[in-house]
Amino acid sequence: MRITFFLLFVILAGTGGEILVAYAMKQAARTQTVSRSPVITLLNGAFRPAAMWLGIALQALAFFALLALLSWADLSFVVPATALSYVVGAAGSVLFLRERVDRTRWAGVLLVCLGVAVMCASEL
Repeated sequence: MRITFFLLFVILAGTGGEILVAYAMKQAARTQTVSRSPVITLLNGAFRPAAMWLGIALQALAFFALLALLSWADLSFVVPATALSYVVGAAGSVLFLRERVDRTRWAGVLLVCLGVAVMCASEL
């Protein structure tokens, strides 16, 4: 039960953090000025929104949860199981960032799901 909880936490917190960071970066790119170096302007604008800091915090929490998870379960189980973050990432990009995900990408997500299912079935 503990492993399942931490696995879900790693997947959801890590991907949630990535979505928030992507959102903050897209916002920063929209407000970019031409007066300074584009990279400095982009970074300056990216680290202002709360979404960036919340995303970084979620990614840090996911990383430390992953470390704990690796101390309890085999690497050969943990790493493939965290591939479910690709599923959450694709769904989150559609729901929260309003990105368009084509059929080819959804097919890839389905293949990841099948691979994780096969791997989890071998654990039983």
